[in-house]
Amino acid sequence: MLKAIILIGGPQKGTRFRPLSFEVPKPLFPVAGVPMLQHNIEACAQVPDMKEIILIGFYQPNDELNCFISSAQQELKIPIRYLQEFAALGTGGGIYHFRDQILSGGPAAFFLMNADVCSEFPLQEMLRFHRQHGKNHCGVLLGTTANRTQSLNYGCIVENHETNEVLHFVEKPSTFVSDIINCGIYLFTQDIFGHIGTVFQRNQQERIQFTCIIIGQEELTNGKQMPEVIRLEQDIFTTLAGQKKLFVYKTQHFWSQIKSAGSAIYASRLYLKQYHQAHPERLATNQDGTPKIIGDVYIHPTANIHPSAVLGPNVSIGKGVTIGGGVRVRESIVLHGAVLQDHCCVLNSIVGWDSTVGKWARVEGTPSDPNPNDPYAKIDSETLFRDGGLTPSITILGCSVNIPSEVIIRNSIVLPHKDLNRSFQNQIIL
Repeated sequence: MLKAIILIGGPQKGTRFRPLSFEVPKPLFPVAGVPMLQHNIEACAQVPDMKEIILIGFYQPNDELNCFISSAQQELKIPIRYLQEFAALGTGGGIYHFRDQILSGGPAAFFLMNADVCSEFPLQEMLRFHRQHGKNHCGVLLGTTANRTQSLNYGCIVENHETNEVLHFVEKPSTFVSDIINCGIYLFTQDIFGHIGTVFQRNQQERIQFTCIIIGQEELTNGKQMPEVIRLEQDIFTTLAGQKKLFVYKTQHFWSQIKSAGSAIYASRLYLKQYHQAHPERLATNQDGTPKIIGDVYIHPTANIHPSAVLGPNVSIGKGVTIGGGVRVRESIVLHGAVLQDHCCVLNSIVGWDSTVGKWARVEGTPSDPNPNDPYAKIDSETLFRDGGLTPSITILGCSVNIPSEVIIRNSIVLPHKDLNRSFQNQIIL
């Protein structure tokens, strides 16, 4: 018996995925036509003997999340439920807080993954790898190879090349440690909770001893985090490395984080390519009386698209979208209810819900793709500003944005409910 735990986090504190995360929780943002969380769930549901999928996060339950869970349960025929944290507890604190529910039924092992990773999810391969290494270890980490420079942005794993044991783990090191990076996808046995419990008890003792000073009737704290906040990467993996408790399974398949809007377009390309094997029915094809399709394109059945439009490669068209004659869309995501009027052009952009792009308008961004000449390159973590200006990246239109005819919007971020009256370049439009 197996279970899967998916960490969906909570409302975004940063700006890298805004203004898109204003409208829906980030895990429900559509990538390649379906919510990004659905890719994780579909991969988990395909593992034999998978009994339950548990989502853990600190979003307030809402109709959209409940509707998604209900729909996914019916489609995949597997129990799915959401457990809400009382606060952000970290990658280890959340599963420790709900350990009784995770362990109910006595699963032999459970998968744990972050919702914001894009991957081919080699879960069955990880399971076989886990069983080949006996019963004395408590976890398998999925790893992949990055170049030396970009490895500093991830958790780095030093392995024994003969046994695949994790000898050393460092989260975002300041100097080069290893080109094997942590993918945020794990397979654990029940033993992992004993190690997390040790850290929890230690944190609790430290908090009792050092964090509270009572002066009169006032209680002051020195800012130390709650004992419940436990990070697998810094608090657990660094301790277990070198003790024959952790192993790394390295994948050669695609993997990327989805931290920014630019990375969502890159992830959409990876998933669309995977659809050829996993879900060919989701890919649009060229037929008489339909728009011209170039490369991999997803079109929702309810979209209304003029036959003279040209779409692709790497395009995702959402529910109820209207696309007029002569429209060109490439390397973009068009969300539900958007309208692209005749002869407009959308390149390297995300067009938000119910937005309108006028006739002959041009909405264009700068790709954020990894270096195509480096097989180990990953997508860079984008900084919003560089050298005193907005970093060139994809163009994002929030929901209900109106772009007038015959204007150009390039490398800009437009917040929701804006009616523009002229062209913009390299700006955030508040």
